Amino acid sequence: MAKQLMKGNEAIAEAAIKAGCRHFFGYPITPQNELPQYMSRRMPQVDGVFLQAESEVSAINMVYGAAGAGARVMTSSSSPGISLKQEGISYLAGSQLPCVIVNIIRGGPGLGGIQPAQSDYFQATRGGGHGDYRVIVYGPASVQEMVDLTMEAFDVADRYRNPVMILGDGVLGQMMEPVEFHYKPAEGLPAKDWATTGAAGRDPNVINSLSLVAEHLEEHNWRLQDKYKEATEKEQRWELYNCDDAELVLVAYGTTSRIVKSAVNQLREQGIKAGLLRPISLFPFPEKAFAQLPSSVKNFLAVEMSAGQMVDDVRLTVNGATPVHFYGRTAGVIPGPAEIIKKAKEVAGGEK
Repeated sequence: MAKQLMKGNEAIAEAAIKAGCRHFFGYPITPQNELPQYMSRRMPQVDGVFLQAESEVSAINMVYGAAGAGARVMTSSSSPGISLKQEGISYLAGSQLPCVIVNIIRGGPGLGGIQPAQSDYFQATRGGGHGDYRVIVYGPASVQEMVDLTMEAFDVADRYRNPVMILGDGVLGQMMEPVEFHYKPAEGLPAKDWATTGAAGRDPNVINSLSLVAEHLEEHNWRLQDKYKEATEKEQRWELYNCDDAELVLVAYGTTSRIVKSAVNQLREQGIKAGLLRPISLFPFPEKAFAQLPSSVKNFLAVEMSAGQMVDDVRLTVNGATPVHFYGRTAGVIPGPAEIIKKAKEVAGGEK
């Protein structure tokens, strides 16, 4: 199949359709508007359902209904819109309903601005709503990876009966790159015998996250925690770049990792043994990747488009064994290679 030049937001939408998504509910907000716009055109062509809800709250509850009926369903928004969806996301997780949620992050807090940021990392990876729940989160770094991870997200959501989030940003959503679509359904996905598809010949299914007996709710919570532990063991994704002999490892994801990769190349040319560890799964955080790093690593430098969020997971993983430093730009400001190189040299020089 020939590659197509597509904008990130539109590529996500087409990838979802290729993966069998036939229901989309959303509400417009920049910088993800091309995604629902694309869905509004394509869904009728594939006998699907597109509905612009009256609010983000309505949209996520429509997702709950479609997921409860066993459909592959997706919604998308950007930062404050995702905040409005958090109660519904908690209900989805509590009811063990699979769906895919896309967040094309903009600068914050509050309404902030429409420029790209990575300041929703805590919200995504910690379960931004109420209760003891987690959402599986992917952080793509290219339009092709947005396609691939979106397709995988639907399979992973079905496998774990859990929401999966694609965490992008305004750069990835708006940029155009060549992509190709190759979807092969995962094998061994569980049957959706829990779905509310009628009750002919059996007792009716009830999908609900309410449990008024504390002991019953606790038992349900421990089952959820067991599921998250399984996902943590099996679903870690990462990329290591120039790390075989690295003394300084920069940790970055998404758009920032592309800039950091350029900085790593330039640092290598200047005689500094730098490498990149790129988390692809943000929850589960790729702790296993750190175990593959050489003993030569003397420092870590987390680089983010935030005031410092992913760096907490780096510190938790390293657990004090090696110094962890941070460099970030926030509020929609994108860090450039020169400033990253300057910070990297400061960190590397501190060990000499």
